[in-house]
Amino acid sequence: MRKSALLAFGLVVTTIVALGLVVLASASEANGVRIHHDQYFFLKRQFAYLGVGVVLAIMVAWFDYRNWRDHQLLTWLFYGVVFVLLVAVFFGKKINGSFRWIDLGPVNIQPSELAKLAVVIMLSVWLDRAGWRVELFMRGAFWPTVLIGGLALPVVLEPDFGSTLVMGFAGFLIMLVAGVRLMHMMPFAVLGGVAFVYKVANNANRMARMAAFFGIKLDIGAEVVDAAAERASYQASMALVALGNGGIWGVGLNQSMQKHYYLPEAHTDFIFAIGAEELGLFFSVGVLLLFLAFFCLAVYIARNASDRFGRFLVMGMTFIIFFQAMFNIGVVCEALPTKGMALPFFSYGGTNMMSAFFAVGTILSVGIHSYRDRKRQTIAKVLTRAR
Repeated sequence: MRKSALLAFGLVVTTIVALGLVVLASASEANGVRIHHDQYFFLKRQFAYLGVGVVLAIMVAWFDYRNWRDHQLLTWLFYGVVFVLLVAVFFGKKINGSFRWIDLGPVNIQPSELAKLAVVIMLSVWLDRAGWRVELFMRGAFWPTVLIGGLALPVVLEPDFGSTLVMGFAGFLIMLVAGVRLMHMMPFAVLGGVAFVYKVANNANRMARMAAFFGIKLDIGAEVVDAAAERASYQASMALVALGNGGIWGVGLNQSMQKHYYLPEAHTDFIFAIGAEELGLFFSVGVLLLFLAFFCLAVYIARNASDRFGRFLVMGMTFIIFFQAMFNIGVVCEALPTKGMALPFFSYGGTNMMSAFFAVGTILSVGIHSYRDRKRQTIAKVLTRAR
């Protein structure tokens, strides 16, 4: 593990966060005035979330990641607390047709963001302790799938299909890296895919989004389908208008027209479109390159981890952030059906910010402690030769 890789990783994350704050300052202005009569309302709260997130990342980076494996009670406690929080959302208020939030007065928390982290940690611990037994069906595929399903089931019932997708794919990736046989995973992958299609097909709103994406007219006589299809089509169209307005150079910082109530969720799910409109193609390409650099550096840290457990953790945490980023950008560019998913470090939101910084802190923890292990080993070898 090279120290320069850790420094480069930290620099990339810092650049992404700084760029995200600049774009949010402009994208949230109109909604801040309209909803809270304060153009800096969302920016000020995002700075507060950022401060807590940085402290959290430092604490997690300082924490030896191997404690999750060596003290299983800690891992099961985290998993259990997240499960309780996921169940607790159903006793709260339904917002936009979903039970996703727990109201804590001045702030709301979204337990599904924590569920992604819990799945990665729990699977990493389980598969590392399983050792060669990951090649067995029960230890390598069945019980890990049960662990994923334990948190994925309440998330999908909220319903939150975006977080369910992230959890499922992250779990599949960790199992693949751990050496679980593909033929053992395929039945569960097929079953999950069938269940996913069934849930989509039996929900008018989600079917409308798919229809809007493929340009299909659903003739089932449901007004909600037409309304949802129109809304999804409108969001995608306004995002493309923003991208087109930006061109190569952009219209200029704080000069976006789409943020003035034309593009819904301008400061959350569609913030990438506002950045592309104001800062142009260079912003779009730059963001893609930054997230690609994030992914490559994290993979390097994973490859040079001191143990399998660290490798599993880093790959899972990296995938959570990278998958969400690519999915969000894909939706904005109309390469994927419209689905609400935050752009990490850019979109406004406290729980999403905390989750992203926890993931970054975990990656750094593996990198830092692996670097220290290599350094100690090198010193030990030098002393041995000197004797």
